[in-house]
Amino acid sequence: MKTVVITGAASGMGLAASKLFLEKYWRVLMIDTNKEHGQQQCLKLQSQGFTEVYFQQCDITQASQVSQVAEFAINNFERVDSVINNAGVWRGGELHQTTETDWDLLFNVDVKSIFLMSKYFVPNMIAQGGGTIVNTASVSGLNGDHQMAAYNAAKGAVVNLVRAMALDYGKYNIRVNNVCPGACATPMFLANAKEVIDTFNQANPLGRICTPEEVAEAMYFLASDASSSCNGINLPISGGLELHTGQPIQ
Repeated sequence: MKTVVITGAASGMGLAASKLFLEKYWRVLMIDTNKEHGQQQCLKLQSQGFTEVYFQQCDITQASQVSQVAEFAINNFERVDSVINNAGVWRGGELHQTTETDWDLLFNVDVKSIFLMSKYFVPNMIAQGGGTIVNTASVSGLNGDHQMAAYNAAKGAVVNLVRAMALDYGKYNIRVNNVCPGACATPMFLANAKEVIDTFNQANPLGRICTPEEVAEAMYFLASDASSSCNGINLPISGGLELHTGQPIQ
């Protein structure tokens, strides 16, 4: 049985990915900062008959906590076949309006966490002869967006980081790829006003935003042997939303 570690697993795309990997007969270690909600979702999946699902609380911006989670996974499962760096945050506003706190939060959660997860999980992947890493970037990392400068910068870092990681780790049989969702029907996005949601639906060439389940399918594809020749790619899961190339969505 293969093992996957998924961050931001208690809701949205991470929760959808957790369920999909379980349906594909993988062992899943769910990681989230929200202990209560993470435990609830893990128990819910167990109640649906999935026995190989586990939860660990972790602040993925803290090296000591990531190290402990990696030790837990390796000690209990012997190997980790895939890491899904899904956890992320979003903040809007023009650059001069962005607070230093928000800037640091975006780069800590969206970028530093990938560094830490790689630092503590990659050595085991090298020792076992390979594995896969899938990061959640964004179409906002592929193009500029209005009033999203800090978020664009953070996700742009993830877009380029995957290329460097792919070059470094290919020789170890470790493939590293990104999914790049557009607006997605997660609880966080659906908390927006109806007018905002309608605007993104109407702006999308497909006439709708993507679903967490669609992003999860892409994550599974890139984590599995089905994508055995994919390395260093940024895969948009957006319905073509990024084709606006930075133009304001009216």
